[in-house]
Amino acid sequence: MSLNERSALGQAGGTQPRIGLQEEGRLLLSSFYSAVRALKLYPLENDAVQQALEELHVRVTGLLSREGIAELRVVGDFFFLNETRLRLDLSNFSTFGSFARILSEHRIGEVAVLRGVKPGEWAPFLSLLLRKPDPDRPFEAFQERLADSPVEHMELRPDNDVQVPDLETEEAKELAKRTYAQSVQTAREVLTDLRVGRAVNVRKVKRAVQSIVDQVLANEPSIMAMTTLREFDEYTFTHSVNVSIFSVIIGQRMGLKKQDLYELGLGALFHDIGKMRLPNEVVNKSGELTDEEWAIMKEHPTEGLLALFQLHGFVDVPYRQMLMAYEHHMKVDLTGYPQNTRPREPGLFSRIVAVADAFDAGTSVRSYQYKPWPPDEVLKEMRDNPRRGFDPVLVKALITATGVYPVGTVVVLDTMEVGVVSEANSDPDHMHQPTVKLITDGMGVPLGEPVEADLQEVDPETGEARRTVIKTVNPDKYGIRVSDVLV
Repeated sequence: MSLNERSALGQAGGTQPRIGLQEEGRLLLSSFYSAVRALKLYPLENDAVQQALEELHVRVTGLLSREGIAELRVVGDFFFLNETRLRLDLSNFSTFGSFARILSEHRIGEVAVLRGVKPGEWAPFLSLLLRKPDPDRPFEAFQERLADSPVEHMELRPDNDVQVPDLETEEAKELAKRTYAQSVQTAREVLTDLRVGRAVNVRKVKRAVQSIVDQVLANEPSIMAMTTLREFDEYTFTHSVNVSIFSVIIGQRMGLKKQDLYELGLGALFHDIGKMRLPNEVVNKSGELTDEEWAIMKEHPTEGLLALFQLHGFVDVPYRQMLMAYEHHMKVDLTGYPQNTRPREPGLFSRIVAVADAFDAGTSVRSYQYKPWPPDEVLKEMRDNPRRGFDPVLVKALITATGVYPVGTVVVLDTMEVGVVSEANSDPDHMHQPTVKLITDGMGVPLGEPVEADLQEVDPETGEARRTVIKTVNPDKYGIRVSDVLV
């Protein structure tokens, strides 16, 4: 049976939604990578190698029994399992990317595993992957070696014979993901170095911020979607990157020049640097802070100013970034902190960072906030409650970028379908009509793959919108991981 015939068979028989295929695909890739790595490091008879090979075999045969087909395709850094694109997260993006490169070195675009595959076929196949490819005819040479091996239940296709629909959009998303992952890694390294007293690589931070600015200017929807890749254990680092992204987006809406956006993004990335000089047990405490602990926490803007002043690697003293760190909690009426004895007005960059910081913090899970607010409610509170102390013009600028329903908002439509907002509507008259990824049908049955729907689309028979948002809901209520849908 050919690859195309097996694909048709799998699609025709797939009457049940593939609810667990995303997670199954990630586990399958992890098993492949673990087995390849074990074979690379240890001899075949090693217990670690045997365990990794057994786990891979169990994973694949389980998939075959459930799906009737096991086809793993790779194009660049994109993985597809049985026609479903796997949305990888920060924790496994670089790992799976290295496995993709191993396949691409041999010009392999697809690996199809057939029913009846035996445990003894995995070691020869993976060992061939670890061999140096033929520089002139990598795929053909691999096929010849495979034919001479004990492998009987695997079929391959070359990468030039594998096509992915809408690859341009996928490439834009993957570039945004790569920028985001690298920025989080940079934030992790820099803030950790600062906490333990090591020298900070300021040049690396600047390169990360330049990439963020370039992404915002070139493809704002894709990089905005990456801000949903929030990991609780990584909050400090993802928050810093998210605030940088949202600040640059607001700055762009305010007409700032590219060089000013770099300065703004850099200060936003460093806005909470002062927390690295505070006790960990205070910064990461779950539950309410005592009066003494809150007094310590309120020192982080001042500590941030001092940390940036003492930071080596800047050509000039980073006055703008120091002010952003110092002023981002002051509020426009100066009722925030640190308190001032003389009249002053927080700078524009500081007020932008304050808005970006509050929006991301309000929509994230933190050590003391296990139930984040829905994004639309956070924006409404920031806009309508003057006691929050935000510049109303800058809040409106953020709303023009995010729309009434920001990216990542889970919505219920009048059709009773459930969707996740994937892109804001840039038309001010239609901000309430974003683009969403539908994840259930009107009966609440999960869809195998998200289906894109533009809420501005009109029914020609009635002249009314085909779909309308009736309410927003907490994704946890539906067991939805927003980043799985968007990224």
